[in-house]
Amino acid sequence: MKISKATRKFENWLGKRLPLLKSDLTLKHKLMAKDSFSFLRGTFYRWAQAWEEACPEPARAPEVLAVGDLHVENFGTWRDGEGRLVWGVNDFDEAYPMPYTNDLIRLAVSANLAAKAGHLKITTAGICRAVLNGYVACLKSGGQPFVLGEHHTWLREAATGELRNPEHFWKKMDQMHTVKLAPNSAIRALESLMPEEGIAYRLAHRVAGIGSLGRERFVALADWQGARIGREAKAITASACVWAYARKGSKRIWYEEALESSCRALDPFVHMRGRWLVRRLAPDCSRVELSSLPEKVNERRLLESMGFETGNIHLGSTAAMKAVRKDLVRRREDWLHEATKQMTSNVIEDYDDWSKEH
Repeated sequence: MKISKATRKFENWLGKRLPLLKSDLTLKHKLMAKDSFSFLRGTFYRWAQAWEEACPEPARAPEVLAVGDLHVENFGTWRDGEGRLVWGVNDFDEAYPMPYTNDLIRLAVSANLAAKAGHLKITTAGICRAVLNGYVACLKSGGQPFVLGEHHTWLREAATGELRNPEHFWKKMDQMHTVKLAPNSAIRALESLMPEEGIAYRLAHRVAGIGSLGRERFVALADWQGARIGREAKAITASACVWAYARKGSKRIWYEEALESSCRALDPFVHMRGRWLVRRLAPDCSRVELSSLPEKVNERRLLESMGFETGNIHLGSTAAMKAVRKDLVRRREDWLHEATKQMTSNVIEDYDDWSKEH
């Protein structure tokens, strides 16, 4: 199936589950044609549809509750219940039971495509070694959240760049278009996360990311006790895996289970409220983009940390861990490298077809 046809079919499926915004979908299609890395970020549905056929041996690996749509820009920071700054996976929209190999291959492919787009300088072999080394180290140690206090100083410096400066952050928030109407369920979801009742706020429509473009996304912005606060409600539904695997009737959303089962210092401001994912928005509670990283960041170390954090997520599937460890030991040394090359080629082929049409 050609990528354009797959996209139409997926969007038709998605449109039956939640309202879609045509203007945001148009923007998403345009961004998908920008480069192969952006294309990957916008097409998890295609990945879910194609990766098992392209990588049949890794696809038979033991299943865990996977991130699904894992990539190098799906990491960010937040504050835990103690107010500590934490780094890790930022988004679980596509969480679903999948072979543990899916997340590792997709993470490595995303880094490979980011390198081809000029965002990273590390080789494919270096990417795969780093991701796998981090993952294995996590499973051996039993996992540990990345709390950026007295530990991981280098990562704190990498994750808190100038683009996350409060003045820049709130200026960007102020540029969002005000909306007068939103579903009552979204309003209730946003207000449930406010620090107190009756706070006056401006309601805005947020356009962000690539993968979730087209979904309703509302932000409440307010002044409270001398400074700015923000809350976001994003429409969410079952993973695109349900579409890709033809799991008819499945409506289960795995987001909160993935969060709560992981080895993680939880963000107390992330919750599901019906069909809405609500969270706090702040300069240090957001995704970290590659463009915001310091020029001399240690890419190998960063990718090892991403591999380790992937392990933190998978450790939540406690019943599968014995089988995962056993499977890892028996694998050829170059399995991730070979799978990464294969899926990189697949993504680029789809991207070339898409960019010709758009």
